[in-house]
Amino acid sequence: MNFEDQKVWEFAAGAALVAGVAAFGAWLFFRKQPTADEIELARRTFLTQSGRIVDGTLLDVRQMEDESGRTITLLLYDYRIGGVDYECSQDISQMQGTVNAELVRAGYPCSVRYQPGNPQNTIVVAENWSGLRSNIPFIVPHDEPEIEGAGQEGMQVNHGQ
Repeated sequence: MNFEDQKVWEFAAGAALVAGVAAFGAWLFFRKQPTADEIELARRTFLTQSGRIVDGTLLDVRQMEDESGRTITLLLYDYRIGGVDYECSQDISQMQGTVNAELVRAGYPCSVRYQPGNPQNTIVVAENWSGLRSNIPFIVPHDEPEIEGAGQEGMQVNHGQ
C-alpha cells in the first residue's frame, strides 16, 4: 500500500464518520419527542411489570386545576417502606375508564406498587392493575331503633318487625 492509497482510505473513513455524526444529529433533532402522557404511561407500565407491592392508605381524592387550566384528579395516599413513611399523589385524570374517583373512600387500605431502590416512584392504579380494594363493604348507616315505653318497667326495643 503506498502513501496515496492510505490518504484515500483516511479521507473515506473521515467522510463516513462525518456523515454518520450528521445522520445521528439529524435523527436526534427530528425524532418525535414523547409527550408527558406517554412518559407517564411508560412509568405506570414499568411499575406494573416490575414494581413491588406494599400496603398503604388512601388519604383523599382531589380535583384541582393545573397550570394550563385543565382539571386534574389526584389520588392522595401514604405507605411505609423500611420504617420510612411516604405520602404521595397520583394523577388519575387520564384513567377515567379504569377508576371511578367517586367510589374511592378516604381512610380505606390500598396496595401501592413501588420501584425497588426508588420508593418515591409509586402508583396505586394503572391501566391493567389496581391497588384499590374492591371487597371492602360500604357501610350504610341505619336509624336507631325506637324504644317503646321509655321510663316504664319491661322496656321493649322495636326491631322493625
